[in-house]
Amino acid sequence: MNEEKKETERTEEKKELGEIEIRRKKLEELYQSGKDPFQITVCPRDISAQEIRDRFEELENKDVCIAGRIMSWRDMGKASFMDIYDRSGRIQVYIKIDQVGEESYAELKKYWDIGDIISVKGYVFKTRRGEISVHAREIRLLAKSLLPLPEKFHGLKDTDLRYRQRYIDLIVNPEVKETFIRRSKIIKTIRQMLDDMGYIEVETPVLNTIPGGAAARPFITHHNTLDIDMYLRIATELHLKRLIVGGMERVYEIGRIFRNEGMDVKHNPEFTTIEMYEAYTDYFGMMDRTEAMVRACARAACGTEVVTYQGEELDFSAPFRRITMNDAIKEYTGIDFLSFKGDTEKAREVAKQLGLEPKETDLWGDIMALTFDEKVEDKLVQPTFIYDYPVEVSPLTKRKRNMPELVERFELYVARCELANAYSELNDPIDQRARFIRQMELRAKGDEEANMIDEDFLTALEYGMPPTGGMGMGIDRLVMLLTDSASIRDVLLFPTMKPLEK
Repeated sequence: MNEEKKETERTEEKKELGEIEIRRKKLEELYQSGKDPFQITVCPRDISAQEIRDRFEELENKDVCIAGRIMSWRDMGKASFMDIYDRSGRIQVYIKIDQVGEESYAELKKYWDIGDIISVKGYVFKTRRGEISVHAREIRLLAKSLLPLPEKFHGLKDTDLRYRQRYIDLIVNPEVKETFIRRSKIIKTIRQMLDDMGYIEVETPVLNTIPGGAAARPFITHHNTLDIDMYLRIATELHLKRLIVGGMERVYEIGRIFRNEGMDVKHNPEFTTIEMYEAYTDYFGMMDRTEAMVRACARAACGTEVVTYQGEELDFSAPFRRITMNDAIKEYTGIDFLSFKGDTEKAREVAKQLGLEPKETDLWGDIMALTFDEKVEDKLVQPTFIYDYPVEVSPLTKRKRNMPELVERFELYVARCELANAYSELNDPIDQRARFIRQMELRAKGDEEANMIDEDFLTALEYGMPPTGGMGMGIDRLVMLLTDSASIRDVLLFPTMKPLEK
């Protein structure tokens, strides 16, 4: 069976190479006849395919000029039907020899191929079968396609090729384009919502002298002039909080984050987040903001607040469930961590009973978070806010009033996946320094993802930061949910790929 497949692939490769030679020969003949399609710089296109369909009654028998890529071609001798695709979709073109002229039609028959980009001037009409079309009066080749499209216009199924050559994916799989149109709508909705609430969009450095704001392994580069190593940012948090200290009060940034970690269906080394910070509120205030934002994005992208993701219905219209981490663990395991809070030995004993293996450096709170990750997270399908985290796993978060073992933090889970992370931000510089020292101790013991001490950030806190709520959300994961995409690579135009061996 494998040999038959290989032989088929070899035959297809020979066929494709033959077609490439034919197309290059056609281009050479065009050059020799004084016609260079790549020299055309302006096309008088004045309408899209979708506009023609939407405004047919108004446009019938009116002249239009369209442009796009030939995706199918039915040759009927002295007439041809072509399907032309532009950004908005498909439109049929009817080309007849006595309308466009013998010379133009002969050039079409001799030199044009599926995949070529053309312009068509003509009038709008409806065929006998009732299909809205353009009857050509003038045709022009705008760009020659030297490579045949894979599987013609039947679609591209090889996911590896789709991700590596997204331009082909967009050409032959129209639904892919819709995913990225929705992505744009989601980001636009977030911006509009925050702008309307008085937030200021800002830009913070991508190159940092230390990696901060998250527990993650950074990418390291070198600045030649300064002769120092620098890090691609793993979060925008610490710079944004500096702006809160500076009195900007409401700020946000939508931008790329870089983490030198594994790749799977939910992780890519570079990804997009929204981080927002608001003075004079707390994590419950950010819960309200986050819920409203996700709901608005669902409406913008899907036209509804009830969506289907991988066969499961997600209801964003109902109030999102809110439950503490301890209560969620108790619900699914029966273990009440707060009944022995701070007791690391008891926590290790409980973890062992549950089949978990904490690290040697893990304390009570680390084990509580581990238990949640392993025993609860995959149960959370409908939108759920998990709040009140242990202090050990939250080095940048304000402690919970009257319970210093916990902090005022939440994460939003949807479809078994973390979507957002938020805090009542820690604004006590003394406590913050102590937490950074604890993180540095973990780094010394081999934890490459532990935070480093950011002295300038501590200096900023010493000038005084008001009570602040902050939230970060993964844009890519939100787009996955609202476009029913199983992999993060489906919502990134150019996902990170291992180079092919030459």
